[in-house]
Amino acid sequence: MDARIDPAVAFGISLGDAHVIRNAGGNARDALRSLVISEQLLGTQEILLIKHSGCGMLTFSNEDAHTVVEKNLGSEGEDALRGLDFQPFGDLDQGVKDDVAFLKESKAIPDGVNVSGWVYEVETGRVKPIV
Repeated sequence: MDARIDPAVAFGISLGDAHVIRNAGGNARDALRSLVISEQLLGTQEILLIKHSGCGMLTFSNEDAHTVVEKNLGSEGEDALRGLDFQPFGDLDQGVKDDVAFLKESKAIPDGVNVSGWVYEVETGRVKPIV
């Protein structure tokens, strides 16, 4: 989701070579619907899950997010999101490992689809493999 990251430059891919699915935190659970469509209907055979250094999802808890929502949107806004897990994470590498494990364990992603996890280092422009 971070606008500082250009997947084409980071991975050397051309327009049309990849389905790029972005969301807050590079979250696998949020992306699952789009991943299934990409894989089942469009033939994708590889998933690269990428999170990045300096991610805002590292900076707050669910309680913090709900407090901000209520402050900014009032009780009706908070009621609409009651029980929502914003899915923050406290450790970047572990967040990648957890999301890759989720995808590999999911019955919605076939065993033949290669799933790997990476961290894009915003400071250097480099990508490092995690799992």
